[in-house]
Amino acid sequence: MAKEMTIDLSKITLRPYKISDADDFLMYGGDDKVTRFTRWNTFTSMEEALSYIKDYCIPHPYCRSICIADRSIGFIIIVPKSGGDRCRADVGYALAAAYWGQGIAARAVKMAIAQGLKEFPDVIRFQALVELENKASQRVLEKLGFLREGVLRKYSLNKGKSRDMVMYSLLSTDPIP
Repeated sequence: MAKEMTIDLSKITLRPYKISDADDFLMYGGDDKVTRFTRWNTFTSMEEALSYIKDYCIPHPYCRSICIADRSIGFIIIVPKSGGDRCRADVGYALAAAYWGQGIAARAVKMAIAQGLKEFPDVIRFQALVELENKASQRVLEKLGFLREGVLRKYSLNKGKSRDMVMYSLLSTDPIP
């Protein structure tokens, strides 16, 4: 689908991954532009994509495929914490480059938060760590009412380099536009 086409955001769905998503997953998971800010390295083979879907995505409590017409165009995850930290969950996402700038990531995050509130009743804080250079992802979160809490300097290692990260949060009591 070309970027010029307008996507009807009401057609965006989130669903658990299936083994049959491997081709589509490799399309975005194998794109350096997409994986630049992800914690995973760029996938280089169908075997890697299949293993990741089978061993990580499918068994995960909340790892979903962002879909249009049941075709996977992105990835969204909620990672609830445990014990004394069970009141919070991390949120992460990636979207195929052809679909950037159309509101799809914001729609998917909004949908995932709504589902996460139901599936993880102890979670009252959703948080996202975004690399300082990833301005597009920061805009997605700000559009949804996430609060920028601050910059965590040299907070994370990604692809062999220490990265400054911006911490965002959304509380279960915060309105989502």
